[in-house]
Amino acid sequence: MKPAFSKKMGRWFLTDRVRDQVDWWGTPQSLGEDPPPVQKPVADGAELIRLPERADWKLPACELVEAIANRESHRRFSDTPLRLDELAFLLWSTQGVRRYLHEAAMLRTVPSAGCRHPFETYLVVLRVEGLVAGVYRYLPLDHALILESASDGLAQRITAAARGQRFAGQAAVTFIWSAIPARTEWRYAEASAKVIALDAGHVCQNLYLACGAIGCGTCAIAAYDQDLADALIGGDGNDEFVVYLSPVGKLTCI
Repeated sequence: MKPAFSKKMGRWFLTDRVRDQVDWWGTPQSLGEDPPPVQKPVADGAELIRLPERADWKLPACELVEAIANRESHRRFSDTPLRLDELAFLLWSTQGVRRYLHEAAMLRTVPSAGCRHPFETYLVVLRVEGLVAGVYRYLPLDHALILESASDGLAQRITAAARGQRFAGQAAVTFIWSAIPARTEWRYAEASAKVIALDAGHVCQNLYLACGAIGCGTCAIAAYDQDLADALIGGDGNDEFVVYLSPVGKLTCI
């Protein structure tokens, strides 16, 4: 039986009253525990796919005011693949590292509560020049990718994970952000859930604007099958799980 919907509890989640209930002297940070790694480790022997650096990007000039004014969701994409430098730009725009401060913090291209940055970025790649179709993970500290898995029927799997939204399987690449709550919980304990959700919005808005700068479109997806999405990236559903998806592709003429 499904639990009854509690409007009061749902709205309470959007307030900051939870902060008053946190034992701030009992958080892992206050207890002197080491923070979780800022990037998931890479298996020994895994091959890193280095991405083009900023100096090598061949991108058109784009005015910020124009990008903001033209921001909209797109669900129709052409068959044109993304170039690797375009993908590198989108990844840098959404989770790129500006400066590594110390083991507990790094400055990125997006804000995050307490500089905790709880997300890992996965890519369901269908059409990107130089990459075989597969599920990849972005390594922001290395500005590189690793191939997590490659299998047949990837377009069908991402479509199913997006609850049948077909444009996910028609995109050149779908960005999938997973949360590792422990990164934020290390500092914020029970107050982490709200700020993790806010952080996801910061990341996806940057993706929208970056897509507009290179003639691409995207449409954020918050309605997805949790179990199928987690299985796609190898998340366990508790310590790591999907929180947001956004398919990206070159725009097609209407």
